[in-house]
Amino acid sequence: MNLILVLDIIGTVAFAVSGVLTAMNRRMDPFGILIVASAAAIGGGTLRDVLIGVPVMWMHDLTYLYVILATTIITIPFRKRIRYIRRSLFLFDTIGLALYTVVGVEKGIEAGFSPVICIVLGTMTASFGGVLRDILSNKIPIIFRKEIYATASILGGVTYFILTKTPLSNGYIVIISMVSIMIIRLLAIYFDLSLPNVYTKSELESIDDDDD
Repeated sequence: MNLILVLDIIGTVAFAVSGVLTAMNRRMDPFGILIVASAAAIGGGTLRDVLIGVPVMWMHDLTYLYVILATTIITIPFRKRIRYIRRSLFLFDTIGLALYTVVGVEKGIEAGFSPVICIVLGTMTASFGGVLRDILSNKIPIIFRKEIYATASILGGVTYFILTKTPLSNGYIVIISMVSIMIIRLLAIYFDLSLPNVYTKSELESIDDDDD
């Protein structure tokens, strides 16, 4: 079992758990929970594979579907043991973001794309599943809010390619890149960091009025 496959499976578990927690927070039934977990876990990878022009991973390897199903079944009864749902959701979402970014980058490298395209693929792989999860749960996706999310993925991808210029082995490059993404997310939340607001106060008030 190669490193990319291992990371892909772990990322599938992490995002599936985040999907289960989000769906249960919305009081969905078991089928809805499974759908949201699946969208979160394989949505980004599906988009990546379609764009690259390779067979979609879960359609040719049922391991992914089995992992999602098993993760969903295990997570549901243990939900009460997860005391802080929001913190747990953030944790698994951050782990999935880090893992899938690196997987997407390495898939792009395997396909022979330039570093910029590889970083885009990494960001899409890491972010699109979360977008689907939030849309299905009737929430504004994290990536479209002011949180440092896709930015962390992009910076992690940049870190990956910078480290390829050093004597470090691929294993260390992968680990350091993933850790950098998780640290960026943690620091952004802890210090309440966000992207600059492009709206004036009057524009924000106008948006609020339109929502009403």
